[in-house]
Amino acid sequence: MIRTVVIFFCFLTSLLSSAQTRSDLEARRKKTLEEIDYMDNLVKETVKQKSTGINDIRIIGNKLSLRENVIIGMREEIDLLTERIDLNDLAVNLMEKDLKILKGEYASAIVNSYKTGKGYPELAYIFSSRDFNQGYKRIRYLQQLARFRRSEAETINGLKLEIAAVKLKMEEDLQNISRLKSNEESQKSLLQQEQERKKRLVNSLGSREKQLRKELEDKKKIAQKIEAEISRLIEEERKKASSSDLTPEMKLIGENFEENKGRIPWPVEKGIITSKFGPQKHPVLNYVNENNIGIEITSYGQTPVRAVFKGQIVTIFAIKGANTSIILKHGKYFTVYQNVVNVKVKQGDMVNTKDEIADVYCDIENGSKSILKFMIFVEKEKVDPELWIVKK
Repeated sequence: MIRTVVIFFCFLTSLLSSAQTRSDLEARRKKTLEEIDYMDNLVKETVKQKSTGINDIRIIGNKLSLRENVIIGMREEIDLLTERIDLNDLAVNLMEKDLKILKGEYASAIVNSYKTGKGYPELAYIFSSRDFNQGYKRIRYLQQLARFRRSEAETINGLKLEIAAVKLKMEEDLQNISRLKSNEESQKSLLQQEQERKKRLVNSLGSREKQLRKELEDKKKIAQKIEAEISRLIEEERKKASSSDLTPEMKLIGENFEENKGRIPWPVEKGIITSKFGPQKHPVLNYVNENNIGIEITSYGQTPVRAVFKGQIVTIFAIKGANTSIILKHGKYFTVYQNVVNVKVKQGDMVNTKDEIADVYCDIENGSKSILKFMIFVEKEKVDPELWIVKK
């Protein structure tokens, strides 16, 4: 019995840990599938309108990555369940061996007690005591013996119940493995369909190389204008005062902004990143790279834009073909919100975290997608916004 208890507790911690890990995997899978559903809605309207473009390829690319993560997560769950079944099988074998030993010992104790009772009754055993003290001790001994027998019987029953419970858990785990394997096959099938769809879209858009190159060139010009505006603003600030002479409020805001790296909220409540920061391979044009100064976040329908941190509106300006841009100052940090409309603030306003400052332009002809271009600068230096905003 001691052997079972020791070994059981040795891997009990492992079982509890794997249960927690599986719970985390299930929660992550559920969240990922919700993101995939959201992406499906993003491309649904453009499919109806037959107006698919680069953004749709990026969305499908994101879906492929998420779908692969779901499959990997399912495989990890199956491995965890298999490991738990193996551990439970070991536990059952050990408990069944100890149960056999306990039953044998208990049976021997009962037989011996019966034989002793027949030849030397308990009352005679007590009354044959030489004095009162010895008689009292013999009564106590007989009581302890009776308690021991009851305890052994309870231990045997408890072990039987534990074996039954563990076997039931193993059966549940086997059913879960079967379900996961079936779902895994379904996800693999969907992954293959999406890979083929992406390939068709890339081939289709490849025939519009001239248009795609023009769009890429327009994007570069917009980025250059934003960088030029940021540089102008920085220079103006330097003329007013050095960065070390920021107002106490702005200095504190800048310090808080820096301290919250990785925890800053998204500039929109819901959306997916469809274009990342820095050099990126073009999804259609071979041997062509984009060098993004920020990220693009794609949402659907009317989408309010929120300030990601407390700060001051330092400029609002329009760029032909790219709607309006808003720049906020947070000490020595600047956040840029580009491709917005319905501006709700004015230059000089102080705003708080998550205050609505505008709406993302909603492109009705492109499946009602709303694409926000979001940038962060430390003075003139561009930084990756994904490193600053909270992970979803």
